[in-house]
Amino acid sequence: MRGIEIQKGEPVDRALKRLKNMLDSEGILEEMRRRRSFETVTQRKQRKERTAAKRHAVRWRFQRNKPAAEETSSAS
Repeated sequence: MRGIEIQKGEPVDRALKRLKNMLDSEGILEEMRRRRSFETVTQRKQRKERTAAKRHAVRWRFQRNKPAAEETSSAS
């Protein structure tokens, strides 16, 4: 377990900030966030399908308007 030495007269919030910076620089916080909850294969697939659906909806909305603009420029 990583730790820091609290200096005499140092505020606790500043010591916590130093600890957080140290953990962040070593990549420990990122790994903790990733391992916080286990994701089964089924849950991962469902999450990816949800994000893909949102991404494709936005893409479809913008691509739908694009061909109409190309048709008017080629017709001129």
